[in-house]
Amino acid sequence: MTDSVAIVLVSGGLDSMVSAALAREAGHRLMALSIDYNQRHQVELAAARRIAATLGAERHVVMPLDLRAFGGSALTDDIDVPKTGVGEDIPVTYVPARNTIFLSLALGWAEAAGARDIYVGVNALDYSGYPDCRPEFIDGFEKLAELATKAGVEGAPFHIRAPLQFMTKADIVLEGARLGLDMGLSWSCYDPAPGGVHCGLCDSCRLRSKGFDEAGIPDPTQYAVKP
Repeated sequence: MTDSVAIVLVSGGLDSMVSAALAREAGHRLMALSIDYNQRHQVELAAARRIAATLGAERHVVMPLDLRAFGGSALTDDIDVPKTGVGEDIPVTYVPARNTIFLSLALGWAEAAGARDIYVGVNALDYSGYPDCRPEFIDGFEKLAELATKAGVEGAPFHIRAPLQFMTKADIVLEGARLGLDMGLSWSCYDPAPGGVHCGLCDSCRLRSKGFDEAGIPDPTQYAVKP
């Protein structure tokens, strides 16, 4: 156990919720960072606020960063969110360099706050094929952090913690249950249906539903269409 501060990236999704809860379980005091990147909807930011409060974050920063200025993704541009199932290729919901950008902001806050641990809920098994969720990316960013910061150069390196990296979505659901989390507070859908419920058809909804089904845990999620 430790009593150090950890910067936890909290998107509002299930993965980031479980990742942040694992940081708390490890004994870290939490400082939560969410990015309002002018994504397709604001529902996930409301979820991020609920999660940060529930986990007892000492501070929660919601940083505005308008990635719609760049576009290039179904989440930041006028591109339809795919609803036909999880495919083999990198989908159009990939936001160019998103995790690189978010981790860079987390790194800046970590150095300013004297934190050495940054938690991110990336997952390399049941996911949509994003290149910035792979172990190679996490390892590479940790090396970059050592080279790019005063703290790293002076021998106080940062640790990029990705505790869900090799878990299936079912594993993540089971971990959330073990931690006693109200997983209904989280939000996964890329394209909310009328009435503020999960659409049930986008990649993220399908992966979420699959995780609860395979874990044998009741799914608290309201879907417009059951995946």
